[in-house]
Amino acid sequence: MALSEFQIRKVKQRDKAYKLYDSLGLYLMITPNGSKLWRQKYKYMGQERLLAHGSYPTVTLAKARGKRDEIRVQLTDGVDPASQRKLDKISAEMQARTTFKLVAEEYIADSIERGLAPTTMKKKRWFLLDLASPLHNRPISEITPAELLYLLKSIEKSGRRETAKKMRGAISAVFRLAVITMRAENDPTFALKDALIPPRVVSRAAITDEKQFGALLRDLEGFTGWRITIEALKFQILTMTRPGEVRGAKKQEFDLEKRIWTIPVERTKMRREHLVPLSDQSLMIVEENWPEIEGVDLMFPSLVSNRKWISENAFNSALRRLGYQKEEVTAHGFRATASTILNSRGFDPEVIEAALAHQDKNVIRRTYNRATYWDQRVKLMQDWADLVDEFCRDNR
Repeated sequence: MALSEFQIRKVKQRDKAYKLYDSLGLYLMITPNGSKLWRQKYKYMGQERLLAHGSYPTVTLAKARGKRDEIRVQLTDGVDPASQRKLDKISAEMQARTTFKLVAEEYIADSIERGLAPTTMKKKRWFLLDLASPLHNRPISEITPAELLYLLKSIEKSGRRETAKKMRGAISAVFRLAVITMRAENDPTFALKDALIPPRVVSRAAITDEKQFGALLRDLEGFTGWRITIEALKFQILTMTRPGEVRGAKKQEFDLEKRIWTIPVERTKMRREHLVPLSDQSLMIVEENWPEIEGVDLMFPSLVSNRKWISENAFNSALRRLGYQKEEVTAHGFRATASTILNSRGFDPEVIEAALAHQDKNVIRRTYNRATYWDQRVKLMQDWADLVDEFCRDNR
């Protein structure tokens, strides 16, 4: 006869353990200390086996019967319940150990292997290992959209909208890795796509007036600080490149005979090699700063060590010392200076874009432009360098 809740509550302990049978292999083991333990017998592949379903009253009679019926369904499907329970336990333990931090560290390691630029990796580490620290010990499969929104909103409310937006992207990349490696079922950041306030777009501060630009160039000539800083700044202006591309420039990247500077993939924003034609003026800077010491490759090394990059803030610090505020001009803004002046003087916009290494969204046209505009870019870079000299001389 099947058990009832009344019978189970009234049962008393004995000197030896004994069993009260329910049905279909389920029974209650009464131990000498009074514990009431659910057990279930079943046969698999002709062998009798035993499973535990917890203790009464934590597991009620109804719950114990539910567990029994689940076992019977597994048997019908040809699954050994004991083996499946072990696998489920292993999976649960793995999920508990698969924390957000572990997957984030794996993602960072993969990104380094793919050759992402050091500055990019520095930001990713900051997003994932510093700002996302509240998520570190959470099993990645248990993190919810609401949990992520709370974290990102706290950053957004501090005024760092751009940081919140980029951090969402970094977190999303970690979840995508977890999904494809079967450690999470989905990317919860997808639900947050429109939940964050868009960042205010602020253009890089730049001087685009030719006379004001000429005055700045003359100020650079009179700078009394570390000479390499000004040489590097002038080289950046002449080549229309990004500060990080110049700071990491090495002598093996230059072909003096062909007058070409090849910026490697890992140091370009668009993650593709960029060739820069050298004007007479930029070539002169390269030749004057050519490293002659064995083992020294950097064209514009740090004051601290000739084997270290010049400081990330060196360019802007020099501009501040010259009296220019960050709202007036930044080193990165010199690209906008060149673009604005050249466009206003009627130079071909597509050639200017190619010179600035801006990526055309059309893949076929992008490949065509890189091949077609080389001669025009060579001429453009010399014309730009001559204009820079002209602006510097014009003291009206």
